[in-house]
Amino acid sequence: MRLFSQRAFLRMCRYMRRAAFLVCSAHIFERVPGTLNTMKVLVLGPGGREHAIIRALLRDPEVTEVHSAPGNAGIAQDVPVHAIDANDPAQATALARELNADLVVIGPEAPLVAGVSDALREAGFDVFGPSAAAAQLEGSKAFAKQVMEEASVPTARAYVAKNAAEAQAALDEFGAPYVVKDDGLAAGKGVVVTEDRAAALEHAQACFNAGGTVVIEEFLDGPEVSLFVISDGKNVLPLSPAQDFKRIFDNDEGPNTGGMGAYTPLPWLPEGFVQEVVEKVARPTVARMAERGTPFVGVLFCGLAVTSRGVRVIEFNARFGDPETQAVLARLRTPLGQLLRAAARGEISEGTELDWDPRTAVDVVMAAENYPGTPRKGDAISGLDEANALEGVHVIHAGTVVSGEEIHTAGGRVLAVVALGENLGAARNAAYEGVRAISWAGAQYRTDIALKAVENRIHIPAPRD
Repeated sequence: MRLFSQRAFLRMCRYMRRAAFLVCSAHIFERVPGTLNTMKVLVLGPGGREHAIIRALLRDPEVTEVHSAPGNAGIAQDVPVHAIDANDPAQATALARELNADLVVIGPEAPLVAGVSDALREAGFDVFGPSAAAAQLEGSKAFAKQVMEEASVPTARAYVAKNAAEAQAALDEFGAPYVVKDDGLAAGKGVVVTEDRAAALEHAQACFNAGGTVVIEEFLDGPEVSLFVISDGKNVLPLSPAQDFKRIFDNDEGPNTGGMGAYTPLPWLPEGFVQEVVEKVARPTVARMAERGTPFVGVLFCGLAVTSRGVRVIEFNARFGDPETQAVLARLRTPLGQLLRAAARGEISEGTELDWDPRTAVDVVMAAENYPGTPRKGDAISGLDEANALEGVHVIHAGTVVSGEEIHTAGGRVLAVVALGENLGAARNAAYEGVRAISWAGAQYRTDIALKAVENRIHIPAPRD
């Protein structure tokens, strides 16, 4: 007679392993005395970010059940998946009701802008993810610039252009390198940074032809940093800063992608950087959103440049970033489900101390042939078990699907190979060992993720007025 399913047995083992942590750690989150609170979580989204979130949720001893919609082949190996349109508020709400979910976590930007979080909150669910109105911090770069101006947040000078003549005037004012951004959602691929004025105008015209507008900015010198800040609508809590790699090819060449890899922490950041961002960027922005009547509950993703004139905001996103999430959450020891539920309920304490694995995390994205154009799909993937068996390595799925007995490619960014190491060099070597174990026809990846940091070639520009 079988008393426990394999999943239940593994979950029981996970509770036992975490028991010492629960007894010895500070009580960051409120618990019912003498009991273990339980939580059923629904995660909406199909990609690598969601797989990383789910893996972290499964490490939380109070999370007894996780479901995903729609998920992917890798997520389906870890938790039950449900084939719904996660961008549809009615379908998402119906599934949350069916599951009797205690917490709904919204991963991508599209359902946020579509109002999925609003529908779920109206139905009485705890939701981690901003309202449609608050998600305009990502949905419209022009709106984000307006909020930053109102909150006195340091950012690049910018001009919103509605036609070619306005675009030409803005490009001439700022000069090269030219920075042209699609004002709306573009999955991380709507930005062109170029020395070629004609190419900048071509991108702007493509946005105009699609019925949109563009934001043209001054170029910001200095290295880029991604910082996730958890917000409960009033209080903010920063995670570990990361750096991602947006171009498709080595040496930051080729077109922009959604991100080809990331690492965390960043040994070259000046002391006090995170607190400076909290004080100058995150807290003023969250306060201004609350003053507008659109409190921001979720992740404020601060895309930053460390320039010769100090920290400047490049852009805001309204959710966990991909691929930074894969690296950041690999190091997080604080129970994620409890953290996200506290944010959803407006119960974050500003004095909260997060617990981090002292090791470094690196992830390398493996993409399909022809990405970031129209990616080739349907190729069988080999070597996943071999990569996952490596010490300190795990594989996050993004664009994958089950086909018979095999896992096939089903999107542009297919996998992220994540590794933890005692230092940046060790983590990087382990991640690339995992990458080399995996193959499919036309697979592509960058070979220089975190290389400049390992070789101490990242420099912050000297201060100037």
